[in-house]
Amino acid sequence: MEQNATRLVLITGPSGAGRSTVVNAFEDMGFETIDNLPLEFLPRLLAGPKLGRDLALSVDVRTRDFSVKAVMDAVDILEQREDYEASLFYVDCSTDVLLRRYSETRRRHPSAPDSTPLKGIELEQDLLHVLRHRADVYLDTTEMSPHDLRADVEKMFGTERARSLAVNVQSFSYKRGVPRGIDMVLDCRFLRNPYWDVNLRELTGMDPVVQDYVKADKLYDAFFAQAVGMASLLLPAYRDEGKAHFTIGLGCTGGKHRSVCVAQELSAALTKLGWQASVRHREMERRAMIARDAGVLQT
Repeated sequence: MEQNATRLVLITGPSGAGRSTVVNAFEDMGFETIDNLPLEFLPRLLAGPKLGRDLALSVDVRTRDFSVKAVMDAVDILEQREDYEASLFYVDCSTDVLLRRYSETRRRHPSAPDSTPLKGIELEQDLLHVLRHRADVYLDTTEMSPHDLRADVEKMFGTERARSLAVNVQSFSYKRGVPRGIDMVLDCRFLRNPYWDVNLRELTGMDPVVQDYVKADKLYDAFFAQAVGMASLLLPAYRDEGKAHFTIGLGCTGGKHRSVCVAQELSAALTKLGWQASVRHREMERRAMIARDAGVLQT
C-alpha cells in the first residue's frame, strides 16, 4: 500500500441505525462523501483522477443495484488497489430500538414498504448478516445519541493517527449481555464487589474510593498486568493485519463498579503506551440517557 494512500470508507448497515449521522460526521471531517452511490459506478470513480480528499461512500438497500455480492465485490476491488486504504464500516442497532425509531417517525421501512417495520427490519438483518461479520469496523448505535455516534466516528477516523488502530475500552453489565462488536472480553466479576458496602453502593467505578476498594483485591494487580500484557501482545498484530478499530470489553454484574474501574485504568494504561484509546461505560451512559429522557417528559 502506498504511503499516501487515500482512505476510502464504505459505510453500510440496516436502515435507521444512524448511517446518515455517520456520513455527516465524515463530511465534517473533510471527507468527500457520496450517499447511495450505485456500486456499478465504483470502478469508474476509481479509474478517474486521483481524489484530493479521503472518501466515504454510503450504500444500503435503497441503492439501485444493492446486493451483498455487489458490496463484497466492491470490497474485493478496493483491497486490490495499492493507492487506497479501504475499510468496510458497518453501523448496527438492536431490533427493538430500530422498531422504536420507525414507530416514532411513522416512516415506512424501505425493505417492506407495504408491511410492518418489524418485517422490514427482519428482512434487512437476514440480508446483511454476512456484511456485519465481514466488516473491518463495527459500531452498535443502540445506546448512542447522535452526539455520541459522531464523537466515536471522529475518534476512529478524524486524525492521521486513525490510519493506525483506534482502541475502545468498554465496560458493561453481564445482566444486559455482552455488547455486539466486542473483540476481546475480560470478566471482572471475581474482584471484590463494592455493591456489598453500603457506603459505596451508590457510587461508581469513577469514584476514587471505589477504585481503591477494587484495587485492594489480592488478585487485582496480577489480573491488570495480564490484561495490559495481553492487549500489548495483540494490538500490534491486529494493527499489522489492517484492522482499524479494536474493542475490549470489561464486564461485571451491574456494569457500575468493577468493570468501570478496570476500564478506566486499562484505557489510561494503553494511552500511556502510545495507543489511541478511548473509554465508554455502557450502563452508565444508559442510566444517564434514561434520566435525561425522564427529565424531558417531566418538563
